[in-house]
Amino acid sequence: MEKVSVEVAEQESVENALYKDPTVSVKDRVADLISRMTLEEKAAQMMCVWNDKKETLIDESGNFDPEKAKRSYAHGNGIGQVGRPSDAGKDEEASHEAGFNARQTVKLTNDIQKFFIENSRLGIPVIFHEECLHGLASKHATSFPQPIALGGTFNPDLVEKLYAMTAEETRKRGGHQALTPVVDVARDPRWGRVEETFGEDPYLVSQLGVAAIKGFQGDASFDNKKHVIATLKHFAAHGEPESGMNCAPVNMSERMLRDTFLMPFKEAIDEGGAISVMASYNEIDGVPSHANPWLLRDVLRDEWGFEGFVVSDYYAIWELFDRPDTHGHHLAEDRKKAAELAIKAGVNIEFPEPDCYLNIKELVEEGRLEESMLDDLIAPMLYWKFKMGLFEDPYMDPDEAEAVSGCDANKALALKAAEETITLLKNEAAVLPLKKESLKKVAVIGPNANCSLLGGYSGAPKETVSVLQGVQNYLGDSVEIVYHEGCKITVGGRWEEDKVVIPDPETERRSIKEAVEAVQGADVIILAVGGNDQTSREAWSTHHMGDRTDLSLFGLQDELIDALAETGIPVVAALYNGRPLSIKNLSEKADALLECWYGGQEAGNALAKVLFGEVNPGGKLPISFPRSVGHLPVYYNHKPSDRRGYLLDDVSPLFHFGYGLSYTSFELSNVRLEQKTIEVNGSTVVSVDVTNTGDVEGAEVVQMYIRDLVSSVTRPVKELKGFKKIWLKPGETKTVSIDITPKSLAFHNIEKKYVVEPGEFEIMVGNSSRDQDLTKVVLEVTK
Repeated sequence: MEKVSVEVAEQESVENALYKDPTVSVKDRVADLISRMTLEEKAAQMMCVWNDKKETLIDESGNFDPEKAKRSYAHGNGIGQVGRPSDAGKDEEASHEAGFNARQTVKLTNDIQKFFIENSRLGIPVIFHEECLHGLASKHATSFPQPIALGGTFNPDLVEKLYAMTAEETRKRGGHQALTPVVDVARDPRWGRVEETFGEDPYLVSQLGVAAIKGFQGDASFDNKKHVIATLKHFAAHGEPESGMNCAPVNMSERMLRDTFLMPFKEAIDEGGAISVMASYNEIDGVPSHANPWLLRDVLRDEWGFEGFVVSDYYAIWELFDRPDTHGHHLAEDRKKAAELAIKAGVNIEFPEPDCYLNIKELVEEGRLEESMLDDLIAPMLYWKFKMGLFEDPYMDPDEAEAVSGCDANKALALKAAEETITLLKNEAAVLPLKKESLKKVAVIGPNANCSLLGGYSGAPKETVSVLQGVQNYLGDSVEIVYHEGCKITVGGRWEEDKVVIPDPETERRSIKEAVEAVQGADVIILAVGGNDQTSREAWSTHHMGDRTDLSLFGLQDELIDALAETGIPVVAALYNGRPLSIKNLSEKADALLECWYGGQEAGNALAKVLFGEVNPGGKLPISFPRSVGHLPVYYNHKPSDRRGYLLDDVSPLFHFGYGLSYTSFELSNVRLEQKTIEVNGSTVVSVDVTNTGDVEGAEVVQMYIRDLVSSVTRPVKELKGFKKIWLKPGETKTVSIDITPKSLAFHNIEKKYVVEPGEFEIMVGNSSRDQDLTKVVLEVTK
């Protein structure tokens, strides 16, 4: 009887606890809750379950299994997070393993949440995290273009709307945290994860990263069940791995690290208010990020004032020891030591499974960790569970989730995004736009002409529109349309297929001949080529590669291009790819060339509207295109002593950062500074008049680059520090003004202090990073 009385008293104490009172400040609720937690309960908040939910939480169909859950969590300590609930059920017939639809996911998240609240001693709810790279990666969610494509829009407002849409679709299904946005600066196109980034420029990445965070988090009040926690990835310098290999070491100076790779993260925290950060797999100066207290504590928390929480990348803490299927850093002799290193470095929670952090209790009991250190790490995670209302109202409505997921309004926004991402790189003799009334036969050819074009980390939207389907939708029965694959890129081509199978060359060449026969008599060839989910993807194990030593078109695509060009029929090429490719042959043979990246579920409809002039392409390249892999690095913001030239070859990119044509023409004139001289802490404005001198309405991106002409350490020849996208009707003129602030001019000087040095600064304004597209004025900065 005495034991029962103690348990009843303890339960009454919990029910009346301060942390249960929503009228109390969140800070006080967190402190009260932590004061009541056992060591085991604290450790549980630092763990997550993902694939292991099949063993601990769900049945074979992916539905919640209460008996399995009771056995697995009989200790009553709860758990911090559950990863990707929407992948509990698999849809093997979908283009990607998309899992549950909206209604199924809500039921699962509600059931799991109810279990942990009712079956843990303190009733602490869980956070559900999801992949949201370019839409929620689940069944029937809306899929929009990959981030590299969004980089080409130069449109922060559009990016904010897209991620707000995804936030709502995710939250309505029960999700709370998005493992997005990626604010890595992509400096090596060999890296298979380029498609996940906004491009090669830190300023562009920072602006779109901030926009994505605002879309995800709103004002971070989380009072309307439409927003989720954003997670900055991957901290830090993941975008320039040695040899372009995913997870490889990053060897660079602290100055380069701060001015280029840390800058978007700092902006995302300062201006966007990002709540979570994911540490990166790579090492910097010999220290893996998950064991780097200088990075995660000194810089992130102490210097920048970050008050959110750091999540591990999947299995990355294990990799501090040795992970046989990929690599190990060998900083730790076992998982226990790996956990110690990560916690001391400041990693709040281990993803995706209870693994190394299972050793937390022992580490504290042995005196290797202080329990107060755990208190500091769980506090921000509990804070946001309170702020999101999970202690009071954690359950979602399946009807609301079903209504918003993949709805018509979201579909329309995905289409608009796909339209804005398309970049016109060549338009010989104004072959585009095509005139529907003058066409009798159109040939749609290529390995990317009749397939889903989503890229990695994708779900399965209600519908995906291929290039062929988009052209058919637009032309209807008025024009004869013929289709042929021409050749394959790889056999199969699904992201999930580890093994990459190369097509048989003899079979491919027969197919190319058939394609040439099929196009006979056509007025135009629409050629869809590029890459697929296997030729550019995250290389996450030695059995699942995605980085390349060659950026040429995969397989026999160049032979297909040559054969079609020989027919004399105009070739309009559409590139679908996740990274820049060396396409010199295609750029020479095609009459028109469009970079489409991966355009999401509406890719085909968007291309058709551009091809036939209903939409004027206005995209700009967010990353430079090399002439060959031997030309790397090719990013535009290089140092003065770089790019001196090659023996018998051109050192310039094939296509420059910021470049993109239009069906109309623009004139930029009268570039002027509001003040030609400012002090080091002063600001000014550069303005330019932009006129649409063509015959159709179009969009132009005005870009401002800056160069410090004389400095204490070498500075890039130009750096993007401002841009504005405008739409102009024929004959219309608008004045575009861009602020120049101390942040535009500052860098880490010889003493590694972030300062503006007095002297002359070249201000360059134009519509690409090419010198011939820029007008220069000089700004004088005085002490």
